[in-house]
Amino acid sequence: MDAKTLGSATPRKPVSSVSARKIKDNAADWHNLILKWETLNDAGFATANHIANTKISLLSENKMELESGSLASGDNAEKVHPGYSKDLELLCEKLRATLDGLTKIQVKMEKLSSTTKGICELENYHYGEENKRPPLFHTWPTAHFYEVSRQLSDMYEKELRLKYSIAEELAHATDHDLTLSYLSLWLHQPYVESDSKLLLESMLLETGHRAL
Repeated sequence: MDAKTLGSATPRKPVSSVSARKIKDNAADWHNLILKWETLNDAGFATANHIANTKISLLSENKMELESGSLASGDNAEKVHPGYSKDLELLCEKLRATLDGLTKIQVKMEKLSSTTKGICELENYHYGEENKRPPLFHTWPTAHFYEVSRQLSDMYEKELRLKYSIAEELAHATDHDLTLSYLSLWLHQPYVESDSKLLLESMLLETGHRAL
């Protein structure tokens, strides 16, 4: 995600309504939330990668010990569970903390969508038919802001669910190729569709955060 600072380009029409100001604020919030998501996603990938490498190393060590008949008991009882270590447990806790952060961001995204829906309902109450109301900014009808917000929110909700599944499976995976698949899924975020950046940038352009 492009981390360019949002500008304050003025729309062609002066915008003073409460609805317009709120939608403009929401657009800026979307920009900031997605930047925060990407930062946490990168941090989560680094942790997940560390988990995978630690897991592979532990499994390799356990295999060598089993083959040499030196797998101990008693003081080394924790090694009875292949791939377990306190370091791995700490890494998994760190990944869960990252997921908690992503969850908080997704909840805020959902609230932005709900706020935009409320603005649409208020506009409907005051103006009735869509063709009777002027656009708040350049060309978008108010309902389109909700449609874009809903699309983005749904993408990130699905992606969050996937990440929880990956985190759950990663620490228990014993297959190298499967582990690599989990890492790839985390990094590339398949539910965050390729047009998500276009949707965001279009909203920033429409609300005057980006110069036309």
